[in-house]
Amino acid sequence: MKTYVLDASAVLTFLQKNPSAYKINELLKAANHGQADILMSAVNYGEVYSVILRKQGHDHALAIMNAIRPLPIRLIDVTPQRACGAVDIKTTYKLYYVDSFAAALALEYKATLVTSDSDFRRLGHGFPVLWLKN
Repeated sequence: MKTYVLDASAVLTFLQKNPSAYKINELLKAANHGQADILMSAVNYGEVYSVILRKQGHDHALAIMNAIRPLPIRLIDVTPQRACGAVDIKTTYKLYYVDSFAAALALEYKATLVTSDSDFRRLGHGFPVLWLKN
């Protein structure tokens, strides 16, 4: 079974129904059929909430977060080891701290990172990424 890690931009792409939203939809269908495992760091989940809260307010942000909760996305908690791994990624690849959690989780689970954030290009070609376009 293939494993994917979503960053905040991937979930926002899906929610905003951007052109690449169908790719996320296909991954979610595969996860529902037991053909894929979709992970997301709790930090990146919080980032999704932050973006919606800032743009659309508290009530809308809570409604959206409640709507995505049943999706087949497994939220992964931050542990001290994961926090340090994220810092290692941040320092090595000059990523934003929040982004480094998605990259570190993808490394930990040997997963494909799903993103539309071009900052992840800093990881190089050896890092598996499913690129989304906005």
